Amino acid sequence: MIRTYSHEIKPGKVLAMGWVENIRIMGSLAFITLRDREGLMQVTLKKGDVPDEYFELVSNMNKEDCISVHGDAKKSSHSRLGIEIYPEKIEIVSKAETPLPIDTGAVKHTLKDKRFDYRFLDMRDPKIQAIFRIRDVIFTKMREYFENNRFIEIHTPVIQAAGAEGGATLFGFNYYQHKAFLRQSPQLYKQIMMASGLDRVYEIGPAFRAEKFHTRRHVSEFISVDFEQAWIESEEDVMKTLEEMVHHVYKGVKKDCKTALDILEIDPEIPKLPFKRFTYDEVLEALAKSGTKIKWGSDLEDADEKKFGEIAKKKGHEWYFIIKYPAEMKPFYIMAEQDGKYSRGFDLDCKGMELASGGQREHRVNKLVERMKAAELNSKDFNFYIDAFKYGMPPHAGIGLGGDRLVQQIVGMENIKETILFPRTPEKVTP
Repeated sequence: MIRTYSHEIKPGKVLAMGWVENIRIMGSLAFITLRDREGLMQVTLKKGDVPDEYFELVSNMNKEDCISVHGDAKKSSHSRLGIEIYPEKIEIVSKAETPLPIDTGAVKHTLKDKRFDYRFLDMRDPKIQAIFRIRDVIFTKMREYFENNRFIEIHTPVIQAAGAEGGATLFGFNYYQHKAFLRQSPQLYKQIMMASGLDRVYEIGPAFRAEKFHTRRHVSEFISVDFEQAWIESEEDVMKTLEEMVHHVYKGVKKDCKTALDILEIDPEIPKLPFKRFTYDEVLEALAKSGTKIKWGSDLEDADEKKFGEIAKKKGHEWYFIIKYPAEMKPFYIMAEQDGKYSRGFDLDCKGMELASGGQREHRVNKLVERMKAAELNSKDFNFYIDAFKYGMPPHAGIGLGGDRLVQQIVGMENIKETILFPRTPEKVTP
């Protein structure tokens, strides 16, 4: 017999499988609340209608035992679920040890680190499952947008000989007779693809940063959403692609995740297009007026981003780009304006949190090498990358977006770790 999920149950023969949520024995009646991935079911046993051994079986059940039930489903005005299963056969498939290490019915009252240690139990809470159901749709909708707009999915190496950003945030290790690193991003490889003729590519995959931050938005391993497109006129082309993709994702979540959104009691607002553009200078000016002075050419700290997010929200902008950063602030591969003062790079922020960074790339090989030297990078370490610019490289631009951060924004979680199955931090490498 084919398994019946809780949301599919209707009167007739059923085969229900799941975990024991609750057991009540009241004289000649016993009730089992059974939970599967779609919700709850009620199994009702009445003495005289079922073998006595089933009552003994139920009395020995533990919360979170795995069981299967063959029986008749009937409409019931007595059950809050509106239907009851009267069993013909009950089997305990797998016993759960007691006591449970965490209370699956009260995960909010369990310390976060302990919940993550027992993530498989934590996930049995419908609210936690709802986060990952929405996450699934978010990444599905991203791919849908890319495929509908002529992008080709690629998969580039996670093991790399050099990091796109360099610096102390690389995870290094011995790779046979060589020094290698876990990628910070697929930046160099997706740019190489612009010289291949595949002029629109995207990749969704893991990236790694050895950052020792303990914040609501940092982890050591994250899912990076990257795309690159060639034959562009300016960085505005990819900014338009990015905002359209975010808009498409929100529309998809609202349409396909109604149950999960209801469970979380959230109603994400679909962002209006186009997103507001603020220049770096405008951001510094607005912060200065609010009492926060930042030296020109300095990065915005988390607190600065959050404060400007509040300023932007008062102006009616939760989603916005920050453009025209000083050229010296951006990586070597970002094109500088003709005056050399500003760059063609940008960030995408939402409510004071940076979600994506991108810009027009420097496609002129001589200028590219000059910027690498200015960044004190050894161009010989990047010969495989530079070669792609010597034989006809079209103007191109792209972005890298923190996929987990986008999930965090949509589901409204304060901490990004809640949106990742097994988060990696400086202290946590298991499970």
